[in-house]
Amino acid sequence: MAGRGLGNHVAAAGCHLLFADQRPERVADCLPEGFGDGWENIWFNVTCENQQMADKRLPYLKELPFRHKGVVCAPFIGPVTLRPYIEEGFIEQVTCGGENYNGARPCNYDWVLALHDECRQADVSFSFMEIGSDFIKDGKHYRLRTKQRQAEQAFRAGLNFRGRAQHFDLRYAIGLPVPPDELYQPHYDGPNCHACGSRLICNGCSHCGKCGGNSNKYLDNNA
Repeated sequence: MAGRGLGNHVAAAGCHLLFADQRPERVADCLPEGFGDGWENIWFNVTCENQQMADKRLPYLKELPFRHKGVVCAPFIGPVTLRPYIEEGFIEQVTCGGENYNGARPCNYDWVLALHDECRQADVSFSFMEIGSDFIKDGKHYRLRTKQRQAEQAFRAGLNFRGRAQHFDLRYAIGLPVPPDELYQPHYDGPNCHACGSRLICNGCSHCGKCGGNSNKYLDNNA
């Protein structure tokens, strides 16, 4: 968690920050002075790779003073039901994805589909960002080397769903709202953006030019 003044700095830039943490029991002791009931520009997520971790960590998430909360089931290595927590109303979005690289534990399509159905029924946004290095569907293993291919296959599953809209009430330090033309405007026009499972949680590109156009070259080389 960043230090004091982060909220005002990011709000002035018209942005919000997404955090993902696997030790929510330690977060309350690390919050900066003046955090109060949370800053509007902070979206805090807890990782839950299986049901055991969901049941351990989500009660902490519920009690933490964040205005925007989500769950990241990644690496997704076991079935998870979030229905009891979703029904309590404090989860705005759920993201899941398989594990990557050598030794990756398998992710099963049935787990992803079940989690998607729970979110859709509750109108909570759901993002299946990547299938991982070892994916099981209908009893068959699929092994893809690159993260770009994994994200593409997740997108093709057609499970990503935008539920109730999140609203970040970003304001300047003096209390005035940041006008729409000063909010961060992402662009999704890279060569792989049209078929990427991470689209719902991606910051996109700002077209700032600082990368010299190398971002698209990187995506091309890793497709």
